[in-house]
Formats: sequence, structure tokens, C-alpha cells
Amino acid sequence: MTIKVLVVDDSSFFRRRVAEILGADPELEVIDTAINGQDAVDKVRRLRPDVVTMDIEMPVMDGISAVRALMRERPVPVLMFSSLTYDGARATLEALDAGAADFLPKRFEEIANDRQEASRLLQQRVKAIANKRVRPAAPATPAAPGRPLSSRVGAPVGSAVAPVRSSAKPALGEANLPGRASGKRYRALLIGTSTGGPVALQTILTQFPADYPYPILLVQHMPAAFTPAFAQRLDSLCKITVKEAQHGDRLQPGTAYLAPGGKQMLVDGSGANSRIVIREGDEQINYKPSVDITFGSATRAFGGDVLGVILTGMGADGREGSRMLKKLGATIWAQDAASCVVYGMPQAVAAEGIASHSIPLNQMAEAILRETHRH
Repeated sequence: MTIKVLVVDDSSFFRRRVAEILGADPELEVIDTAINGQDAVDKVRRLRPDVVTMDIEMPVMDGISAVRALMRERPVPVLMFSSLTYDGARATLEALDAGAADFLPKRFEEIANDRQEASRLLQQRVKAIANKRVRPAAPATPAAPGRPLSSRVGAPVGSAVAPVRSSAKPALGEANLPGRASGKRYRALLIGTSTGGPVALQTILTQFPADYPYPILLVQHMPAAFTPAFAQRLDSLCKITVKEAQHGDRLQPGTAYLAPGGKQMLVDGSGANSRIVIREGDEQINYKPSVDITFGSATRAFGGDVLGVILTGMGADGREGSRMLKKLGATIWAQDAASCVVYGMPQAVAAEGIASHSIPLNQMAEAILRETHRH
């Protein structure tokens, strides 16, 4: 059964190009195109596609407004196209808040080595989000007291999934919630994610208190142009401090360090002397930043005194880094399948028994805070 796609863009050239790329995959069928957001909303009502690809800047109705309208009337997975600029990044984050499932730079060759790889990337992203049940936008997350909300537009999408309570062993990816805190000593919280990560991170981090007792390392697969805007957005919404990591940053409690796009973030030193090391991304490594590299470097700095969390995302990045931490006694958790946009990265650590619990997104912050309380 093919995946039906509606392609939305005001450029006839781009509509044709995207349609040709998607149509070359036998699992995908472009059933129509739309020239603006209003046209898209009308055609989604009538044609009921499985996925919509959506430009942001269009006449009559822009892409962000169209996503909001779709999430109200007929939720459908939306893949946004955006420019690799600071303003493009902010607009894309607003679209994700409004309910879009994922994004790609409009010139997606810029994050691929060649045209063939770029085409495969687009096809994979569409297929990855196609079967995800989309939920209407949740109520807006309030700004942290005393923190400006300069970039706040739209409402974040929460994945409200009820916990599964059963005496039987949960199936892979089914909610498997930790009970009381383990009493383990921690020195850092590490979180890795990809597709669906921006909303997931916002959902979790906005619930943390300003005096959270440990440094937090965040690895989100994201282009270099996006991470400064994303860090600023999180910082404006959270009580903790969130910043794009810089080379030489000393790790501080209550501060989240977001790995810069296009580079690798490592941890050097130990204890009070721990600091961030930023290196150029190796062309041989698929992900820049890579969860595996950051998690692996944390073994030297923190040993097993780490809570590692793998959230929604394509692929298996984070599995090997989590395995290294687990061998030293670290605690590894995964997001459960039902609340993931793409159950790839969490599945990779759950399937091999690396993750001890699979937790719904709407309960992840509570679980983390309960587990990493100050001793």
C-alpha cells in the first residue's frame, strides 16, 4: 500500500522537483500539489493524504498558519521545508510547535553529500512520519517566571499518552515506567534525539526547576543554522539556562548545553573541571552532532554516574554510546513507541536491553526529576 503525499509550495519548479523525487520511490505516490496554505487545507479535506510536504513562505496562507489549520481540522503528518537562515530556523521551530512532524532545509542537498543521497533523505523522512498518529496541539506552555518569551509563537504539541499498567512484562516500546527513585548518585543528565526532538525537548525541559542539580547535555540532529535559534527558544521558555555549547564551557548545574549543528560535542575532564570540547564534524560520521560521540565521551568524564535518555528519532544514533555508559553502570531510558514521532533511536536501545525503561513523553520529565533528585 503506497503512502499518499500532497506537495505544497508556491514555486511550480519546486513542486515538480519534489513530486519527481517522491514519485521515484515505489512506496510513495504524489496524489496532488497545492500552491499555498489555503489550497493545501482544502485539498487535505478532500483528498485525505497520508503526508503533506509544506513550504513556509507562501501567499494567501503561509505554511505555519496552514499547519495550525490542519491540526485543528484534520491532523496529518507534515514535513516542513525551510531556509538555512536564522529567520528560517525560527519559523521552522514555530511550525513544529504548531504541529509539524519534521523538517528539512529547502535546499536539502546542503545536508547531503550528493543529489542521490539528498533524494533518499527526502523519501526516508516522508516514509518515517507517514504512519505516525498526529494529535491536535496541546495548550501553550507558559514562559518561565521572569524569563522573556520573545520568540514564542504557537503551542507545543504534547504527546499525551496514558501509562500502561500491567503485571505482564511490557512489549518492546510499550510504556514501562520506573517506580520510586533508585537512589543512584548522578553527575550529569544526557539526552539524545532527532526527528520530533525539538517538541520533545521543549516538553521535558520546561518542567525542570531553576535549581536542577546537574549539567544537561543535549544532542539534537539539526543543521548548524538552527541550533542557535533553538537554544534561544528553549532558554526563553525554561527556568533552567539553555545555551548552544561553546568550546571551553565549564559544566554548571542547572544549565543545558545544546550541541552545535554540524559539529561534535564532547566532554573533557571530570568533576568540577569538566568542560565542553567542540570539534569539527568528521565527514566519515553520518550525524553531526552525534549522540554516540557525546555519550561515549561522557564515559571518561562521568563514568557510570549518568542518566542517559534517548528520545524520538530516526536511525540508531545513541545505541553504542548508551551501551558504553551502561557497561559502566549508567542508567539508560528510552521514550516509548506510542509517544515517538519516529520510534527508531529509542527502539535501538530498547531492543538490545540497553534501556531499562520505556517512558511516555508526557511522563518523562516527572520520571527524570524523581530519579535525579539531590542526595
